[in-house]
Amino acid sequence: MDVKDLKVLIKMITETDITEFEMDNSDEKIVIRRGSKTEYVAMPAPAAYAVPQPLAAPAAPAAVSASSAPAAAPAAAAEKGETINSPIVGTFYRAPAPDAAPYAEVGQVVEAGQVLCIVEAMKLMNEIEAEFRCKIVKICKDNAQAVEFGDPLFVVEKL
Repeated sequence: MDVKDLKVLIKMITETDITEFEMDNSDEKIVIRRGSKTEYVAMPAPAAYAVPQPLAAPAAPAAVSASSAPAAAPAAAAEKGETINSPIVGTFYRAPAPDAAPYAEVGQVVEAGQVLCIVEAMKLMNEIEAEFRCKIVKICKDNAQAVEFGDPLFVVEKL
């Protein structure tokens, strides 16, 4: 192949989106590559930012803590029993599908090993089972709500 033919071939390749051309015949081989090799760049994950808390006047915290202490006592009294906590970070789901019935309802008695909910983590559906026979007293999370490790999912009475 002469230089004139080679120039025509290069011009044709540059006018298209072809990145590599290879031609091989009995007496010569031509390889034309455009651009550079694909380069992969690793980027660090964005840093988590703390949510700013509103500042309170110095006299206000004493009043707030005095009024919130009595309110906390009845809430703790109402939630007698044991909690079933999330073993992983993920998304809490009460049912196996959006249109399906929930695994457990308030007041329901569940047996050991019975599925109570699902916690989705990294596209894996993890079934959370009752470790003992119990009655559901309260469901602590809403459907499709994010949960952290150790967050209470259910308040139960052991039977």
